[in-house]
Amino acid sequence: MVYRLVNSTYSTKELLIRLTRIICQLVGASSSCVHVLDNHGKKLKLIAVFNGKINILYEKKIDLDRKASRDERRVVKGDTIIRDRFIGLPLVSDENIGAIFMRRRPHDRSFGDFDREVLAVLSEQVVTAVKNLQLHELQQKVILDSIKSMGKFFEKQGPLEFYQHAPVYYKIIRRLAEQLGMKEKEVEALEYASILHDAGSVDVPYDILVKRGRLTPKEFRILQEHPKRSVELIKPVSFLKPVLPIVLYHHERYDGKGYPCGLKGEEIPLGARVMAVVDAFEAMVEGRPYRKGLNLHETVERIKKKKGTQFDPLVVDTFCKLCKETKFRNYLSTMGT
Repeated sequence: MVYRLVNSTYSTKELLIRLTRIICQLVGASSSCVHVLDNHGKKLKLIAVFNGKINILYEKKIDLDRKASRDERRVVKGDTIIRDRFIGLPLVSDENIGAIFMRRRPHDRSFGDFDREVLAVLSEQVVTAVKNLQLHELQQKVILDSIKSMGKFFEKQGPLEFYQHAPVYYKIIRRLAEQLGMKEKEVEALEYASILHDAGSVDVPYDILVKRGRLTPKEFRILQEHPKRSVELIKPVSFLKPVLPIVLYHHERYDGKGYPCGLKGEEIPLGARVMAVVDAFEAMVEGRPYRKGLNLHETVERIKKKKGTQFDPLVVDTFCKLCKETKFRNYLSTMGT
């Protein structure tokens, strides 16, 4: 069970939340808690709790010496506490990285030797899993920072400065992708693609990108080449291979009338279908050289009208459902301001 958990989880936060439930299942605890220290070992940066019914994750940093209880401080600093209905085990690698706590109710049976042995083995696996995930997350941050640098480079090489994404754009992309059930690796690829998808516009003449009137057929054909040019620019970077289909097809339409390949429906990668909706939303609210931006309500209504033609109906329905959430709507409201 633990092996499957560790190998199917791609973030420390998700691991801790799921881990608290597994602890209760393994040893019959009524509640469990996992603490993870920051890099300096002075503050708790993550606390996952399961009370038998509800999972809670606290991300706010907590001063260990001032806010934690005496037992929590002792265990996080390396002591093991074993009582009839309470066990606290430190998570130790080269240094202490946190602790696991388990409790049983007063009328439950006491913890025994078997429970302690199971938890000791479990804590060793948890340490390895947390350290590996922290390393993975650090690597992903380095990769994302590198991709952002690439994106800024492409922006400075041409008129892309007119079309830089608002910071909230990436939050909207991620929230929509997660709501559609995309896996973390797919969400990461989509996030990378959303930074680099218009890189090929550096080869589109400036006067075409900023033209206020209707494009001529020749100018439109030149513009339609930019997805392929984007792919050519980023293809040499091997770890960006999963990004390429999203970049290439993000201008395809659900009805098959898009470009560059005229793909239709689910022939278009889901990531590209997600990006098509968010890109269109951003373009509508921010405006373009040839038209003014729209307000939030007008933009959402236009997105709805193009459901099944330009956009995937499922993506549009999910987008509209999220619009009812205050946080997501706040994201949308800051676009174009």
